[in-house]
Amino acid sequence: MTTSHPRISKAVIPAAGLGTRFLPATKATPKEMLPVVDKPAIQYVVEEAVSAGLDDVLMVTGRNKRPLEDHFDRNYELESALQKKGDAARLAKVQQSSDLATMHYVRQGDPRGLGHAVLCAAPHIGQEPFAVLLGDDLIDPRDPLLQRMIEVREQHGGSVVALMEVAPEQIHLYGCAAVETTVDGDVVKVTGLVEKPDPADAPSNYAIIGRYVLDPGVFGVLRETEPGRGGEIQLTDALQQLALDEKVGGPVHGVVFKGRRYDTGDRGDYLRAIVRLACEREDLGPDFRSWLRRYVTEELQQP
Repeated sequence: MTTSHPRISKAVIPAAGLGTRFLPATKATPKEMLPVVDKPAIQYVVEEAVSAGLDDVLMVTGRNKRPLEDHFDRNYELESALQKKGDAARLAKVQQSSDLATMHYVRQGDPRGLGHAVLCAAPHIGQEPFAVLLGDDLIDPRDPLLQRMIEVREQHGGSVVALMEVAPEQIHLYGCAAVETTVDGDVVKVTGLVEKPDPADAPSNYAIIGRYVLDPGVFGVLRETEPGRGGEIQLTDALQQLALDEKVGGPVHGVVFKGRRYDTGDRGDYLRAIVRLACEREDLGPDFRSWLRRYVTEELQQP
């Protein structure tokens, strides 16, 4: 008999980080508001949640993050000015962000890690399963990872993490999962997790990327989780407990993602994401690709 699991409708987006890798740009501007072409990175993430059917979004913010709230709010003065100019196209873009989802905000007063940020969402989530989307990872909308993760949660219950195979020498940058195969080629059962292991100690080359679908049982585990690596409360440590004791919140599965992902938390990858997305835009792509070809050709001809 198939077990029925509650439908997911809520998403949590932790956005309290300081963005130190992008200083001085992030001294007064939240890193999540840095533009990827002409849209802030955080809007891509909210759009992804909405595309997967999650239109109740809680953003976990911190000090100096007010621009995030302003971006998803109405700007009547700007809208009025665009309306008077008859600029319907730009008016639609401005209104799109405020109409995307029902937005909520809570502050993570003390930045104590991702696990603590997720725990800040407990009063809003209650006893419902929910998704967590990290703003540094942009998933191409043509590769619907989150929707697949929700399907796996509905099938198996428990929690689901997004996994990606990386080179062994890169695994120390990620949380890492020990896994067992299942009958579904893109789904594995997670038997253990470790945060940023040394390559020699890593149980696999499956890295956890910034998408999670979590059972509400994770909150009870997080409340008891001691600070781990970096002195922070690690979500990976809590998921390790769920994987070891399925009675707490069901099993932990992983969806192995092989699609297009853009890491905007790294300066080099951030620039590459802009170039890739700009090249694919119908309004920018043709001219931009032409210029890029000329630029690369000229660079290759330099002595």
